[in-house]
Amino acid sequence: MAQHLAGVRVALTGPRKSKEMSILVEKMGGVPLVRPAQGTVFLDDRNIRDGLVSWISDPPDWAIFTTGMGLDALFNMAEDMDVAAQLRGVIAASCIAARGYKTVNALKKLKLTPLVRDDDGSTDGLIREFGSHNLAGKKVMLQLHGETAPKLVAWLEKQGATVRQVLPYRHVPPEAAELEQLLNEIIRHELHAVAFTSGPQVRFLTEYAAAQGKLQQMLTAFKEGVVPASVGKVTANAMREEGIEAIVVPEEEKMGALIVELGRYFAAHPVGVRE
Repeated sequence: MAQHLAGVRVALTGPRKSKEMSILVEKMGGVPLVRPAQGTVFLDDRNIRDGLVSWISDPPDWAIFTTGMGLDALFNMAEDMDVAAQLRGVIAASCIAARGYKTVNALKKLKLTPLVRDDDGSTDGLIREFGSHNLAGKKVMLQLHGETAPKLVAWLEKQGATVRQVLPYRHVPPEAAELEQLLNEIIRHELHAVAFTSGPQVRFLTEYAAAQGKLQQMLTAFKEGVVPASVGKVTANAMREEGIEAIVVPEEEKMGALIVELGRYFAAHPVGVRE
């Protein structure tokens, strides 16, 4: 494998598949540094059960899905509760909106087709595609993943919709010491790149940096040498919302593709030249 990451120090902020990503970085000659900016992700059974009861007993006009994994979790729980057929019937009878190709694929397996879907994998793209649909007075059920979506909820409510949310998963913040180490390495330019694989990683890091009074220093470092990389458009959009413009974003939203794209970037921008 080409040594496109020779000498490149890459921080991996996602706890999932960090071992596999580290091996790929090493094969390309780089130095992987596992720096979790996201804690454990766990299934929130109570939230799902309450959400399903609300969904079925009071069917919404619109069902909005934002992750394929979250949709799968909903139906797994519905199977356990013996209400999967009812849930699918309620969803099929509503207008469906979806963000992300993985979400659309998960719906397709259930033989459900969205009326509205994003044009770029982002929340902004989903909002744009709602276009002329009138949401005034409509009941909306919003399936999220491990965090809330204040921007989307605010927009829906501004259109006159009543929004209920169900979050199948919960993100637990990482240890403060891990965030402190990552933050200081970014500010000191001890890293050549930081690879983000989810929105929560970005938010946990920026919130910590702000609490330490070092947010501007971190943002400056990302603009002046430390390469911010994103696994895909959704994470890149989350980065943009926090003031970080992703320089490296692969076409294929996979962790391996992210590392390969980083290699291409540093092949064109060698570390020695950049420094």
